[in-house]
Amino acid sequence: MTNIPTELLRTLIAVVDLRSFTKAAHFLGVTQPAVSAQIKRLQILLGRELLDKSAPGVMLTATGELVVGYARRLLQINDQILHLAGPRAAVRTVRLGIPGDFASPALARMLAGFRTQRPDVCLEISNAPSERLLHDLRSGELDVIVALSETKSHPDARFQWTEELVWVRGASTRLDANGPVPLASCGESCTQQRVAVATLEKIGRSYRVVLTAPNLTEVASAVAAGLGVTALSRSRMVGTDLVVCDERALPKLPDVVCSIYAREDGDRDELESLADALAETFQPRHSSTPAALREVALAGAGSHSACA
Repeated sequence: MTNIPTELLRTLIAVVDLRSFTKAAHFLGVTQPAVSAQIKRLQILLGRELLDKSAPGVMLTATGELVVGYARRLLQINDQILHLAGPRAAVRTVRLGIPGDFASPALARMLAGFRTQRPDVCLEISNAPSERLLHDLRSGELDVIVALSETKSHPDARFQWTEELVWVRGASTRLDANGPVPLASCGESCTQQRVAVATLEKIGRSYRVVLTAPNLTEVASAVAAGLGVTALSRSRMVGTDLVVCDERALPKLPDVVCSIYAREDGDRDELESLADALAETFQPRHSSTPAALREVALAGAGSHSACA
């Protein structure tokens, strides 16, 4: 009788949840060729193609969809048996703090992959302004955070890079060159709004806050519908209906600094693995490596409020 090694099923689920062989390799602590070899071995054992090679990215075949469903159930039973057979591991909670515009399907997929590899970990997520997230990290109330800042460089960040900030609008929105800029945001504690307002005031351009919403998802939806404009990291525009405003209509915005921190005490391997996965998910591919960012200073350099 043929038995399917559970590590092959875990690899398949990691690839599917993270939609990337590279990210799956990162989570599993192996090389990308090793992940590819395990998927190939699983397909040989089953005698079926699980991934659709003709589709872009990671797409399952009809058989693959069935196998993944069964694999999740099988691994869940496997983990339950291990809990019964040995000493029950204490459930650990990892507290993650993020600005509102980092809440996305990409984050959800990344966290699903993290939980696949660490089933004894429970995740608790808080959205708050970056200053509050940093305070809560320093006081031990959060374990890993993503934070945005305007100019300051933080040498103790595990990862740090710059994000290009741009003005965005809905496809049908037209701005009055002589009228006040209709601004939508998450409020005065939002890094993006502070940068946007300071940039407008610097050139003497009038503005009017037409919408304040609790999170950037709602702001982006309102802006896409034509309610106004907002400042947003270019990398956060993926998958939205937003377009970049004409550079002649509004002043250029300065870049912002994105940093990822892990609490110094606690399970370092666990916290650093989560920080690494966040960087893999959100750090633009062209950014410098973490080591380089630690060596070179960047130029110029409450838990449910959902903006940076």
